[in-house]
Amino acid sequence: MDSNLLKAFITVKNEKSISGAAKKLGYTQSNITSRIKQLEKTLAYSLFHRTNRGVVLTNEGEKLYPFAVDIVKKVEEATSQMRNINHQEILKMGTTQSNATIRLIPIIEQLNKDFQDMKIEFNIDSSLNLIEQLLDYQIDIAFINGKPNHKDLEILNVFKDEIYYVEPKDKEVKNNLLVYRDTCAYCLHLQDYAKQNSDLEYKTIALQNYELMLGLTKAGYGVTLLSKSIIDKFGYTDKLKLTRIQSDFDAHLVCRKDYRPMIEDYLRTKLQ
Repeated sequence: MDSNLLKAFITVKNEKSISGAAKKLGYTQSNITSRIKQLEKTLAYSLFHRTNRGVVLTNEGEKLYPFAVDIVKKVEEATSQMRNINHQEILKMGTTQSNATIRLIPIIEQLNKDFQDMKIEFNIDSSLNLIEQLLDYQIDIAFINGKPNHKDLEILNVFKDEIYYVEPKDKEVKNNLLVYRDTCAYCLHLQDYAKQNSDLEYKTIALQNYELMLGLTKAGYGVTLLSKSIIDKFGYTDKLKLTRIQSDFDAHLVCRKDYRPMIEDYLRTKLQ
């Protein structure tokens, strides 16, 4: 069974439309339609009901879906392993936004210098999403905030981060929690910290811009929680009131225990 047909099938199901799957995979709609028809012909079953709202799986499609996901995952894993059989040809890296801001560029520069023939791919997401991507073999390694608690993950390296509760120095502050994303680990920690240390009701505001978060904090628009390295990077160290807090937010470089990169030893001992 052609894994490319199965990948098209999985994507149509996840996107709930032919057009969405075509956009996701970078193909034309007619190409995706042709692949689904070919798969249906091979199996002798219709896999989708067409509706005004898109497509939904038939009973046969529901039965096929978990097998298709497993097959595609195994094919992609085997392909990646064979590409890297003699050396690490491709390294797929995930990172949180905070880690990307602090250390992604120097790390990529270091890897490019020491492994000139290795291609590096990376994406930025939340720690929870990156862990899911690791478990699904979509990426090889990930920089996440905090120590992972999963039996299938291996810690390759730890990067120490000082975390500070950040307030304006000399302005009355509004009851706003300024965060990068309302689903990130820093946001959840800040919400818990505010609840434990104040009886006030706070509103959480996601800004997706660290410099804006710091500037608004300085102006008294709210408070935030950030790594000292980010505060230093944007030049706000002496412009804000900083309170060091105890946290387990050190950056952890992790991989799957059963899918370690070939440059594992380098990542453990040489990466700074």
